[in-house]
Amino acid sequence: MRDINMRYLEEEYGDDGVLKSFRIKYPENYNFGYDIVDDIAVNDPDRTAMVWDSCSGGEKKFTFADIKRMSDKTANCLASLGIGKGDVVMLILKQKYQFWYSIVALHKLGAIVAPATHMLTKHDIEYRIRSADVKAVICTDQSNISGAVESAEDIPSLKVRLLSGAPREGWLDFDAEVEKASEKFERRDTKASEPMIMYFTSGTSSNPKMVLHDHTYSLGHIMTAKHWHQVDPEGIHWTVADTGWGKAVWGSLYGQWIMESAVFVYEYEKFDPSDVLDMIEKHRITTFCCPPTMFRLYLNAGLEGHDLSSLKNCCIAGEALNPDTFYKWEEATGLRLMEGYGQTETTMTIGTIRGMEPRPGSMGKPSPQFKVDIVD
Repeated sequence: MRDINMRYLEEEYGDDGVLKSFRIKYPENYNFGYDIVDDIAVNDPDRTAMVWDSCSGGEKKFTFADIKRMSDKTANCLASLGIGKGDVVMLILKQKYQFWYSIVALHKLGAIVAPATHMLTKHDIEYRIRSADVKAVICTDQSNISGAVESAEDIPSLKVRLLSGAPREGWLDFDAEVEKASEKFERRDTKASEPMIMYFTSGTSSNPKMVLHDHTYSLGHIMTAKHWHQVDPEGIHWTVADTGWGKAVWGSLYGQWIMESAVFVYEYEKFDPSDVLDMIEKHRITTFCCPPTMFRLYLNAGLEGHDLSSLKNCCIAGEALNPDTFYKWEEATGLRLMEGYGQTETTMTIGTIRGMEPRPGSMGKPSPQFKVDIVD
C-alpha cells in the first residue's frame, strides 16, 4: 500500500477522530485511468484489483497489471473504430468483468462513458442515444438487450455496435476485437475538467435527465470508500449493484481503487440471499454495501452455517433502514450498519462515517465535501 489517495487530499480531523474537512487537489491533466490504475500497475503490478465470480461457474482474478493491459488493448480497439475524445459510448454490460477495463479504456481515450442498465426498453434506448449523441454501444449478449438496441429507430449518431459474448449478425465481436488489439498505448492529452461519465437519472417530470461529471468525480469518491465504506487496502470490498447504475462506480471502482483495495463482483441472473452469504464467506469479503432490504432478506434466509467473520464494516444506502434490521444484524454479526445518502449528481452527501456512532433512522451527518441545509 502506497497511500496514493493522500496525493489528492487535504484532510483535517476533530478531537473525536471524525473527519471535519476534506478537500481534493489534482493536477490539470488528472485522469483516473493513467494516474490511478496505471500508477498501481507499474509500481505494484501484482496487487489484486478485482475478483469476479459468476453463478454460471466462472471465476477470474484481475491484478492492476491485468486491468492496465486489458484497458490499453480496449483503448486501441476503440480508437481503431473511430472512438476518441468527447465521443459518447454507452456500456450495457450488467456484471460482466469487461465493464471494468472498458470504462478505464474510455477514460484514457477522453471519451464519455454512459453506463446503462440492461432493463432499458426500445424507447429508453432511443431517447438516450438521441439525447447524448451516443456514437458506440458496448453490450452484453445477455437479457436480449442487444435486440432492444437493434430495434431502436432514428439514432443516426450510433456508428459502432460491439457485443460481448455470443456472436450476433450486425455486431462486432467485442472480445475478439480487443484480443487482437495491441497492448501498447501511449497516454493521451486529457484534462481533469473535461467530461468523463454521464448518467441518466429521473427528474420531476418527463424523461430522465442527463448528469455529466468530469474526471475529478473519481476523486470525490475517496470520501465514499475511505470514510464510509472504510475499505481495507489489503482486503476486498463488495457493493451489490448492476453496472448500469451509479452505485456501481460509487462502490466498485473509483474510491476503492484509489484506496488500493480490491473489489468483488458477482454475476447473477436472480438475486438469492443465500448465494450472497456464500460469496462473502468464499471470498472473505472485508467491507460490504447494499440496500437495507437485502440485509433483511439475509436475516430471513438465516445466517447460520455462513462464516461472515471476515466482515469489518457494512454499509447501506438507497432506502430507509428498519430499526429491527439494524439491531438483528448487529446481534448476529457484531457490526452496525453505516447509512449513507447521495445522488447521481453528487458523491456521498450525508453519511455515517468512520468514528461516528450509527443510529437507526439517521443517515448520519453532512459530508465535509458539501454544505447541506435543511430547508422547510
